[in-house]
Amino acid sequence: MKLILTHEVTNLGAPGDIVEVKDGYGRNFLLPRNFAIRWSKGAAKQVESIQAGRDARAIHDLDDARALKGKLESGAVNLPVRAGDGGRLFGAVTVADIAAAIEAEAGAVDKRRIEVGNPIKSLGAHTVSVRLHAEVTATVKLNVVASK
Repeated sequence: MKLILTHEVTNLGAPGDIVEVKDGYGRNFLLPRNFAIRWSKGAAKQVESIQAGRDARAIHDLDDARALKGKLESGAVNLPVRAGDGGRLFGAVTVADIAAAIEAEAGAVDKRRIEVGNPIKSLGAHTVSVRLHAEVTATVKLNVVASK
């Protein structure tokens, strides 16, 4: 199935890219979530306008991403969570929790761009990666502390 992406999709492409995917992936995931539109000759003309808009935003976004990266990497982000006596958490820290903590300290970050290697299930210092831009990735030091 040939599609034109309207949003960035991890490991697939950026807005305006024409991609070839399996029918089920396109029909069941990309199209219902409005991440892509079906390719046609008429829709192919929209690709140029989507890519022009993406290029104009990319320069502005790159500067903002570098500034935010400096903010995120300069200090640690504290994340208070409920924990038991042994320092073990009730559940795991989610990317939504991390995004909320980062937003409180440095600024808004999309939770879909946060990458956690292993699930965080204990108190202490952890590191997570945040893809701010295609060329900029910040490594955030995360201090998971017990809430009062």
